[in-house]
Amino acid sequence: MQRLSIDLGERSYDILIGSGLRKRAGEFLKAVLKPSRIVIITHPSINDLYGEEVAENFVAQGWATDIIEVPEGESSKNLGQAEKIYDHLLELNCDRKSVLVALGGGVIGDLVGFVAATYQRGIPFVQVPTTLLSQVDSSVGGKTAVNHPKGKNMIGAFYQPRLVVADLETLRTLPQKEYRAGLAEIVKYGVIADARLFEFLETNYKKILNLDSECLSHIIEVSCAIKARVVEKDEKESHYRMILNFGHTFGHAIESLTRYSQFIHGEAVSIGMVRAAQLSHSMGKCTEEVSKRLQALLKNLGLPVDMPELDSAAVIESLYHDKKTMNRKIRFILVNEIGSIEIVDQVSEAEILKVL
Repeated sequence: MQRLSIDLGERSYDILIGSGLRKRAGEFLKAVLKPSRIVIITHPSINDLYGEEVAENFVAQGWATDIIEVPEGESSKNLGQAEKIYDHLLELNCDRKSVLVALGGGVIGDLVGFVAATYQRGIPFVQVPTTLLSQVDSSVGGKTAVNHPKGKNMIGAFYQPRLVVADLETLRTLPQKEYRAGLAEIVKYGVIADARLFEFLETNYKKILNLDSECLSHIIEVSCAIKARVVEKDEKESHYRMILNFGHTFGHAIESLTRYSQFIHGEAVSIGMVRAAQLSHSMGKCTEEVSKRLQALLKNLGLPVDMPELDSAAVIESLYHDKKTMNRKIRFILVNEIGSIEIVDQVSEAEILKVL
């Protein structure tokens, strides 16, 4: 088992990475908290796979444990679904020592984190991410949110989990589409901070697609370590943490304009990274070779790289709803070379239209 620590003072916590860890989540939590009860929140399909064995270990610690199911998909990440969870928590008489457990991917993690941040002004929660994307990205760093029809993650809070338990075995039951979507976020880490990670992905993409355990352990640990360093420097995204949004500016616009139904998050980010790299080249920030390498790697990993047919004016308008946009100035994360990026505080509509 690998143990990484995020140092945020009194909000510090550990990220545990290894095989079979889901069955020991209660043991790990016991070293951190003394819950009054446990409420696991998950999707029906994940509950069928892992719900009982995760719950058993919490019960073994002597804690009353319940499971709440949330419908699958990004469309469940909304205020209406949050309200249904509040209703369940009130029916169970949950108090401020109750602990919520997010068992699932990014949708579950974001939704449960948001509920934990707002129920009784904040109760503890634990992340047990079961997708590659959530293990390397959304479960770490304390960003919690629900979507609004006009924008992704527009309603939320910075609220750190008390523990992250990433079990590599859960990746073997992931649909191939979900697994590959998670690889997009790992590619992102290579682009923004680690040229060696990017080169490792280029060299070992076939092993990674075949879920080679050594490769997986390496790329997940490196990705989490990069995110941990970024979050420690800028927990609430005042500026530096924005580098984690490379590819997300276009990606979120694509998700929003296709009503979260055509692409899953990592696929939209893949397309967004390609467009961001092309924008970087168009603005003289990087060579064309950078864009070509990125596109080739994403294609080798089975990820989409082509922009869907969307109205350019609608894309521009969606960008103005991006959380990084301030005073009607569209901010982008642009790449200089693999492993090095910069935050550009204002990119003109004309520059953006060139790559749309």
